[in-house]
Amino acid sequence: MDSFTLQKIKDLLDKNNTIGIAVGKNSGVDEMGGALALYLSLQNFGKSVSIASLTEPIVELSSLVGIDQVKTNFGGGASGDLTVSFPYKEGEIEKISYTLEDGFLNILVKAGDRGLSFDEKEIGYKRGGIAQGVVFTIGVPRLSDLGKLFDVQALKDTKIINIDNKTENQGYGDIVLVSTNLSSVSEQAASLIFSLGIKMDVDIAQNLLSGVGSATDNFQNPNTSPLAFEMAASLMKKGAVRVRIRARKTATETDNAYSFFSPKNQKQLKKENADEDEDSPPSDWLAPKIYKGSTAI
Repeated sequence: MDSFTLQKIKDLLDKNNTIGIAVGKNSGVDEMGGALALYLSLQNFGKSVSIASLTEPIVELSSLVGIDQVKTNFGGGASGDLTVSFPYKEGEIEKISYTLEDGFLNILVKAGDRGLSFDEKEIGYKRGGIAQGVVFTIGVPRLSDLGKLFDVQALKDTKIINIDNKTENQGYGDIVLVSTNLSSVSEQAASLIFSLGIKMDVDIAQNLLSGVGSATDNFQNPNTSPLAFEMAASLMKKGAVRVRIRARKTATETDNAYSFFSPKNQKQLKKENADEDEDSPPSDWLAPKIYKGSTAI
């Protein structure tokens, strides 16, 4: 990233306190790891940050720190407006009124002659709030991929920072950080966080290392970029770990595999490996045995 672009990002962060981070539908470990690392970093930087995805995170992402903070919309604060929505067909509703009763506001939808065709399950609630001043999109080739997350009217004054490495990225946004020469968006996020000088703790580093490892097939992919190795080394210095694990061999697996685990899982992993070693037969178990009888009579 050149110094001019970096300064533009710094200026935007200085001027805006409300930040949004958006990931695409069914994002993988790379996209979500990079997004969550940025989310945690900006929180450490004192910003009000929200992270959203169109779909609920898949099980594969459950080990990432902060995954429980991912919502299906950006939402809003307590100061925002509340919108109640329900399907409408011409002639179904005669009028809408409200009553106050025991501290509750009751909205009364009076049915017309045709009656109401919708039920309670189809009623929606949406909290509005202050629009994000800046939105980072992580691994999202097109703004249309964000669907309802990107409300053109609500975010018309929002600055977009587009971070991606996909060839199909349309180059949208006010700041475009798209490079197809890089092997992961997590290494891009790591580089940005380091460049901004934001404090990085072990949780942030682990999310990023998990993302880089996933995108590069644990650094075995020949297209792994030099930046991926550089960032991996820096992240491990921050406390992220890369642990060798033993994998049971199947038709599609090798004897050994590498994966990424948080430090809290290392003791359990060592114990499981030790238990397996205790149950294993001696190394000479299958070796031929030669027995010699005595010639003494």
